[in-house]
Parts: sequence; C-alpha cells; structure tokens
Amino acid sequence: MNAHILKLISAYTTNEISKKQFNDLQQWLNESVENKQMFANYLHFYKKSRRIGLAENLDSDKAWNTILVKLKEPLQLAAAAKKQDFKEPSKPIPLRRKAWFKYTAAAVVVGILASGYFFRDNFFSKSIDDNDNTPIIVNNNIQTGTDKATLTLSDGSEVALEKGQKYVANNLSSNGEEIIYEVASTTKPEITYNYLTIPRGGQFHIILSDGTEVWLNSESQLKYPVAFINGESRQVELVYGEAYFDVSPSTEHNGAIFKVLTKMQEVEVLGTEFNIKAYSDENSIYTTLVEGKVVLDIGVEKETLKPNQQSIVHLNNKSISVISIDVYDEISWKNGIFSFKSKSLKDIMKVLSRWYDTEVVFLNKDLEDVKFIGVLSKKQNIEDILLTIKNTNFINAYEIHKNTIILK
Repeated sequence: MNAHILKLISAYTTNEISKKQFNDLQQWLNESVENKQMFANYLHFYKKSRRIGLAENLDSDKAWNTILVKLKEPLQLAAAAKKQDFKEPSKPIPLRRKAWFKYTAAAVVVGILASGYFFRDNFFSKSIDDNDNTPIIVNNNIQTGTDKATLTLSDGSEVALEKGQKYVANNLSSNGEEIIYEVASTTKPEITYNYLTIPRGGQFHIILSDGTEVWLNSESQLKYPVAFINGESRQVELVYGEAYFDVSPSTEHNGAIFKVLTKMQEVEVLGTEFNIKAYSDENSIYTTLVEGKVVLDIGVEKETLKPNQQSIVHLNNKSISVISIDVYDEISWKNGIFSFKSKSLKDIMKVLSRWYDTEVVFLNKDLEDVKFIGVLSKKQNIEDILLTIKNTNFINAYEIHKNTIILK
C-alpha cells in the first residue's frame, strides 16, 4: 500500500476527492479483488465511527454494490454543483473540525492498512460491560513464530533447521528458512522418504526434487520422497497440519500426476496451486483451489474443484461439501498475514495459539462464539494483538501467565 493510495482513500473519506483522484482510485480498485476487499474492509470499519453510512455486511455482493454506488457520489456531487442543484447542509462543518476529520481519516487509513485491523462482525451488537479491564502480564514467555523445522532423514536421524543456520547434505541444502532438494528422479523401485516437521510457533518452505514448492504452516508434518520414480505418480503425504502447494506441471515429468494424501482424502493434480488444512484437532479437512484443477477422492465420494472453490471433508460422516470462497483469506498465512472473515474468537485464538505456541483459556465462554473480521500481521507480538482485540470492547481484559493467555 503506497502513500498515493492512502491519500486517495483519505480524500474520498473526507469528500475532498478530485475527479482525477477518483479515477485513480477506481483504477486501483479494478486491479485486484484484494484491493476491493481492502477498501471494503476500510469503509466497513469506518462505519463504526459513523463517518459513512454503509449498512450491509461486507461479505455480500450487496455490500460491494453499495460501495460502488457510494464511489459515484463525489462525481455526482461535482456535477450537481455545476448545475447548482444541491443544497448546502443546514449546519456546515466548521473548518477546524473538517481539518481534524481529514487528518483523523488519514491516520485511520494508515493504521488499518499498514498494521492491520480487527473489529466485531456486527458493529451494532452490544459490547460487554467494562469492568476491571487492566491486562495482567506475569512472565510473558510467548514469542512470535519464526522459520524452524525438524528434518527426519531415511535412517531416522533428525536435523534441527533454524533461521540463520545452514545445513548441507548430498542431495539437499537449507539456509534455515527453506530446504531445497536437488532436481532428481530415480528408476529404483524402492523410494526413500524424508519427513519435515514444523512445530508450534514455526513455519517452513520446501522445494521438492521435482520442483514442486510447499509452504508448511505451524504444527504440520510432510512425508515426501527424496526423489520420485520416473514415469510413476509423484506422491506426498500431509500427515497433519496445513500446507500450500505450487505443483510442478505434469508436462515437465512425462505426464506423471501429483498426489497429496491426508487422512481419509487423496488429492490428484496435474499442475496447480492449492491449500490443504488437515489439523488433527479438527473434524474437517479443507482443500482450497487457487489455480488449475484438482480431484478429491475419499473412497466413497469424489469431487472436482474449480478455482476459488473449497471442499470440506466431514470426517464424522465421511462426506464432501463444496463452497465458493475468497481464497485470499485461506492462503494469506503463507504471506505473513492472518486474515479472518466472520470467524469466531475461539477459531481465531486457535490459529494464533499455533503461531505463538501458547495455550488459550476463555473464562467467559460466551466470548468463544463472538465473530470478528480482521487482518493482522504475523510479525506482531502477542501483546499488541491482544490489545487490538481488547479495544473492540468485547472482552473485558486478558492475562498472560508465562505461555498461557486468559480471556475475560
């Protein structure tokens, strides 16, 4: 987000946007869905302070249509001004207040888009009573997550991979942030496997011997061949956790397809990008397709996914459901961002607990189901994030005792 765009959004919010600025803003919005979502999120947030009148949920198409209508207002007002058809407000805003409003709007834009935002999904719901809201911190041992993993070789030996430390073997190398296997294949009938295990509070990037890239989230494990067999399907297993795959096309490997196994699910691809979330403590497996085509097979049922679709494998009844989604919210974790859209605080804290390697206790169980919208940086320390959540006025306070977070 550059300074020019920040200035455009600020000018729009204060009704001081020129025709050229408005055209620049529209051009930026049309560049990507992410830009539209960011702008929609900002307007939705700004509604809380009653600076704009946007009543719909930003997740719906109706909300975006409302935003587009509002975007036309400055030009409509300009045209009306030329015809002298519009009426002056009965109580003009004093110049000092207008200037204050302008700089406040700019500050809010910078604050939200640079460091993230977090607010209640329903702004008009009643907040909790503000009692005893002073945070209590006792020996805060919670650290921000970083690049780290454990590599288990075929002989069972383990190698700790940590940021800033190099490791080199015959067919692989690591700089502590990623591990790269040499481009290779084999004709031997027996495959040699390695495991890459990511602990809580960690993440890692791996390039397999066929050129496929995999980003692994916290608390995840991947089983994969050191080299794939020529002419046979390339197969890896996401033992548990979450991983984003950018698969080397089958056309570069004599048509050999790529498969990802998880518990109760097999994903077959030809060359594509997708995300799989299969944590051991969850009752569903989520597969999100970004590009290309994948086929899911759970034995009793098959489904083919298109881009911007997500399959949900329900482990309890062994069934699959498919929904359309905004993939940005599902894959932003690999780009250093937490993006939550109408997520319960319980689910949000589960995600944060993995990255910060912490335990979370809800003293007020009603808070678990409160839904929020937010974008947070994975580089933020946990105290900043908790303070941001607290400032929504839907939790009274929080405590940190060593590696445990208590929400009140």
